[in-house]
Amino acid sequence: MPEQAAASAEVQGREPFGSRLGAAMAARGPLCVGIDPHPSLLAGWGLKDDVDGLRSFSLTVLEAVASLAAAVKPQVALYERHGSAGMAVLEEVLAVARDEAVLTIADAKRGDIGSTMAAYADAWLRDGSPLAADSVTLSPYLGFESLRPALDLAADTGRGVFVLALTSNPEGASVQHVGGADSVARRIALAAGGENRRYPGELGSVGLVVGATVGSALSDLDVDLAGMRGPILAPGLGAQGATPADLRATFGSAYPQVLGTSSRDILSAGPQPRALREAAQLTLDGLRGE
Repeated sequence: MPEQAAASAEVQGREPFGSRLGAAMAARGPLCVGIDPHPSLLAGWGLKDDVDGLRSFSLTVLEAVASLAAAVKPQVALYERHGSAGMAVLEEVLAVARDEAVLTIADAKRGDIGSTMAAYADAWLRDGSPLAADSVTLSPYLGFESLRPALDLAADTGRGVFVLALTSNPEGASVQHVGGADSVARRIALAAGGENRRYPGELGSVGLVVGATVGSALSDLDVDLAGMRGPILAPGLGAQGATPADLRATFGSAYPQVLGTSSRDILSAGPQPRALREAAQLTLDGLRGE
C-alpha cells in the first residue's frame, strides 16, 4: 500500500508533515514543549484546577514558547478530565498554534480497530475537524496494521503520526521487549520504516515515540532508528532525569531525527512568560550542544 500511495499529500499540493517538521527543527532547533496542565502545575502557578485555569495555563505556555519550539505537545488526557469545556480549550490551543505557525502533536495515544480507529483518525487528522492537529500519537498494540486508517489519512492530509515503540515506563518492557532479537519494538520500527518509503526527502511522516531514558534498550534489541527514517519523539528531558547528553548517547546516529521533549522542567518555571521562555531556551541550547 505505501508504494501505491506514494507522496499523497505532495500530489495534492501539501507538504508532508515530516518535511515540515524537518524544516522547523532546522530553523528553530529540535525542541518540543509539552503542554501538560497537571493540577499540581496549575496550583504552582496560582491557578484554579478548572477550565479558566486550564485555558490561562495553556495559552500562556503557547505564547511563551511558540517562537522557540519546533512543536508543542498538548497532553489530551489533561483536557479530557475537564469534560467538553476542557476539550473546547484544547481546540482553541490547536487553533492558536496554527496561527502562531508552531507544529502540534496531540498526545492522545489512540489505538483501536476498524471503524473505531477510522473515527479516531477522523477526529485528529481530518481537514476541518476542530481537533485536527499536525500529528497525533498512536498505540500499535492491537497490531501495527490496525493503525492503517490513521496512517493513510495522515498521508492524504499532509499530517503525521508518532507510534509508541519504546516507552520509558518500567511496565513497557513487558510488552515492547518481548521477542529479544525480534522484539515487538523492533518490529514496530521496521513497520514505520516501511511506511516512510511513501515519503520523499530525509524525514518521513511516520515517527516513533522512544523515551529519552530507555538507555541501552535500542542497542540491546537491535532497533535501527536511523534506518526507520522518521522523526523520533523523545519525552523525558529534565524532570524525568534525561539530559541532552543522554539523548546523544542513547540515539547515536539517529540523533538528527530526535525531537527532544520537555514538559515539567520548563512548565515549572512559570507563570511568567519570560521565565518560561528562558527555561525553554536553556533546554534548546543543550539540545543544540551550545
